[in-house]
Amino acid sequence: MRRYSASSEPPPPVSNQPRNDWQTILSLLPYLSAYKARVTFALTCLIGAKVANLGVPVVMKHIVDNLAGVRHLAALGRADQAPGVVLVSGMGLLVIAYAVVRLSTSLFTELREILFSKVTESAVRRLALQVFRHLHALSLRFHLERQTGGMSRDIERGTRGITQLISYSLYSILPTLVEVGLVLTFFVVRYEAYYAIVTLIALVLYIGFTVKVTEWRTHFRRTMNELDSRANSRAIDSLLNYETVKYFNNEEWEARRYDENLQRYRAAAIKSQHSLSALNFGQQAIIGTGLVFILWRATQGVMAGRLTLGDLVLINTFMLQLYIPLNFLGVVYRELKQSLTDMDRMFSLLGQTREVPDAEGATPLAVRGAEVRFEHVNFSYEASRQILHDVSFTIPAGTTTAVVGHSGSGKSTLARLLFRFYDLDRAAGGAIRIDGQDIRDVTQDSLRASIGIVPQDTVLFNDSIYYNIAYGWPSATRDEVIAAARAAHIHEFIESLPKGYDTPVGERGLKLSGGEKQRVAIARTLLKNPPVLLFDEATSALDSRSERAIQHELDQIARDRTTLIIAHRLSTVVHAQQIIVMDHGRIVECGTYDELLRAGGLFEQMWALQQRAAHGEAAIEAAQAAEASGVAAVGSLPVGK
Repeated sequence: MRRYSASSEPPPPVSNQPRNDWQTILSLLPYLSAYKARVTFALTCLIGAKVANLGVPVVMKHIVDNLAGVRHLAALGRADQAPGVVLVSGMGLLVIAYAVVRLSTSLFTELREILFSKVTESAVRRLALQVFRHLHALSLRFHLERQTGGMSRDIERGTRGITQLISYSLYSILPTLVEVGLVLTFFVVRYEAYYAIVTLIALVLYIGFTVKVTEWRTHFRRTMNELDSRANSRAIDSLLNYETVKYFNNEEWEARRYDENLQRYRAAAIKSQHSLSALNFGQQAIIGTGLVFILWRATQGVMAGRLTLGDLVLINTFMLQLYIPLNFLGVVYRELKQSLTDMDRMFSLLGQTREVPDAEGATPLAVRGAEVRFEHVNFSYEASRQILHDVSFTIPAGTTTAVVGHSGSGKSTLARLLFRFYDLDRAAGGAIRIDGQDIRDVTQDSLRASIGIVPQDTVLFNDSIYYNIAYGWPSATRDEVIAAARAAHIHEFIESLPKGYDTPVGERGLKLSGGEKQRVAIARTLLKNPPVLLFDEATSALDSRSERAIQHELDQIARDRTTLIIAHRLSTVVHAQQIIVMDHGRIVECGTYDELLRAGGLFEQMWALQQRAAHGEAAIEAAQAAEASGVAAVGSLPVGK
């Protein structure tokens, strides 16, 4: 048995409890704490950048005051210009200092970006990987009910929202708060509390207004997300079923369905834009009012001689420096709310409980002879409809057991339970055991590594033929992959293709025929080389000639392996040591091929029906061949004879 692993630690346990915005933000902290040194250094650079930025208007104030002094001396026309020379030389130093503080602001800002880029991208990578692993850990029931297009869009928006949340929080909100604190402190220490009070009132009103209106706008964004996901789901579902759309000439029907969702999305987007315009106007009104009060007070101070022109310039520059990030703070908050809304769906995926988890203290499956035993198995997908009723049978190690029956008799359910896509209810009793080990008590990875399956509906990855065969054992050599293809009687076909094994198979393998896809699936399972084999209608898509060749090969690889065959075509299971006949979820007959024919029960009836159908098809084919031969002979007669 070959095993491989591509995992690290399992995803952390998740909760189904509703989460608010603060819980979402706090959930990111563990991903940042892995880089404490980088975060600390980045925050130091952030503070350094804001201190340097605070020095820019201070230096500018001294430049303006010195220029005013030079002009005043020039207006007096004094003969002694020594003080003027001193002022001019001081101006040069101030200009240099101005350039230095501006450059320092840029330097510290870029250092912060460089240091924190690794932290941001690593956090996004870990969260995206956690979601991906969690989705693979969810049950088959979840994946049968999901819509691929909408879920992929939710994950895409969610990971983008994480990036925006981290970036805006640490690159915009925190720097703005630091700058506001420094400016308010400077106003109180250097001038008077009036400026700080007015600025603080404007800031509080601005934040309160922004939060209130943004909360009101959130449902518009949520509606847009839902409509966007719905439109995307329908579009992808329609494109995946391209052939069906063409078969029934329903292109316009699909376009109308898609356009209905686009129109609803358009209406929601227009409402969202109208509310955004109202929010922007209210923000500008609050900032403008605060600026008028502060500049009026500063102008009075200059006229009264309490302040210089440099002080007026300093206060105005401080307000402008606050105005720009404060205005951007509103945008940031809106983006944060949008990001949290976008992340909500992704976190709801993380909140999905694993229906089939590994048991506490589960151990790897220890395969000895690979005996498989079903003991009093009762199962239902829904409580109102039971599928299996007290099913019990044993597949001795190294033997082949076939399960046959009409459609809906529960045959495929046995395969799903053996793979633990669903778990049996312990309270209802019953168990499935391999070598005496209850499969609910072993790890799912070890269980599935021990079973190989050739499914009836083979779905391939949109990659090359080589990749799809090698998927059974990714570390296999090329020679081993080719050997598996030869055993599945597909090597010659692959070699006849222009690109050989590098030929792409298309979405879900649609570039290959059903028989070709099934032979790829057989090669993939052969490459995996497991101790337990499961053939679920493994040759249903093959013609009679190919079926006989593949069936012989399957018989060879099943030798000395524990094999479960689920079949509808009875001619493929005559070699099985044990044939189980199911009807409506119950075992109604069990025995060898000869025993079941002699019993004259359901198996014998099914066999007779299939034989009559086979003889009828053969007769039709013979008649068609004879007719074609006769037409060809007539066509070959000379004209006039």
